[in-house]
Amino acid sequence: MSRPLRPGSLGFLVPGDWNLPTGGYTYDRRLVAALQSAGAQVLVCRADGAWPSPSQADLARTNEALWRLPDQTLLVADGLAFGAMAELVSAHAHRLRWVALVHHPLHMETGLTPQQRQHLAASETAALRHALRVVVTSAATLLDVVAMGVPVGQVRVVEPGTDPPTMTGAPPRPVPGPAQARPLQLLCVATLTPRKGHSLLLEALAGLTHLAWELHCVGSADRDPAHAALLRGQAAPLGRRVQWHGEVDPTALRAHYTAADAFVLPSLHEGFGMVVTEALSYGLPVVATDAGALAQTLPVGAGLQVAAGEVAPLQSALEQILTRPDLRMKLAANARACALSLPTWAQQADRFLSALEDLP
Repeated sequence: MSRPLRPGSLGFLVPGDWNLPTGGYTYDRRLVAALQSAGAQVLVCRADGAWPSPSQADLARTNEALWRLPDQTLLVADGLAFGAMAELVSAHAHRLRWVALVHHPLHMETGLTPQQRQHLAASETAALRHALRVVVTSAATLLDVVAMGVPVGQVRVVEPGTDPPTMTGAPPRPVPGPAQARPLQLLCVATLTPRKGHSLLLEALAGLTHLAWELHCVGSADRDPAHAALLRGQAAPLGRRVQWHGEVDPTALRAHYTAADAFVLPSLHEGFGMVVTEALSYGLPVVATDAGALAQTLPVGAGLQVAAGEVAPLQSALEQILTRPDLRMKLAANARACALSLPTWAQQADRFLSALEDLP
């Protein structure tokens, strides 16, 4: 473990309930747990609000929480809040040592209006000027924040950690025929928001109804209820082939991974894509886009990667997965092998502390 920071000097500002099963919250929660297990004293400061679009009341409550922190606290702020509260960041820059933790820039979210995109880009750019260090979760996000004016020497990449490979994924099955009632199980774990690309996935699968498959979608429908309703309407003609499970607890999520034959992530942008590495740990072949950091997150040979935002290549990759058991077996074997080399959360906590060691 790297040289520890002075006791009580490290804080984490978390926007809301970090028990929500998103990649960003999981990163925050697991990293803090690994830091604490290694002996670091970490103060977690929760900032409730409608991030990244906080109300004035949200900002006022966050300001009060910030004033309760001791002077010179090295405060790691999750980018979901940090980029949306530039005025508070500036107001406390004289007494708090800011570290921005950016999963992906706020203005790169899909579904924003031009005005929303411009506002978020301006706010996050202004906030980042006060960060002593910017920690990002991928090399792709490093390029994104450098493009926003952050000096490259000020940025450190700390990718998510992983748990030891479970290797409990079911072995690839042959293509179901008339005597096999069980279709192949496709799993997608992602919140029902435009950026995750469910609509493209449903369109691709609508052209593969001659094959035997089921799609199981795990992820919250509450982040964007209107979009979730649109997806359900789009999936209606496919009947029970598409099943929506919503948020599930860890035990149920493990059961979904174990039952799956392949994992699909059709995102339009990702700051990392932790669910891909989770799928690898279950030995699942992966179909994913090349959006954002996914181009590096999915190892070569562990899945099929397609251009983001395009239906035809996604449909072609899914057809190969569904009709070629030899391909599924090869990709699954490579996924298992790649999972063995993924860093643990303890290793990444060490790397995170190293990223902060030289700060004033």
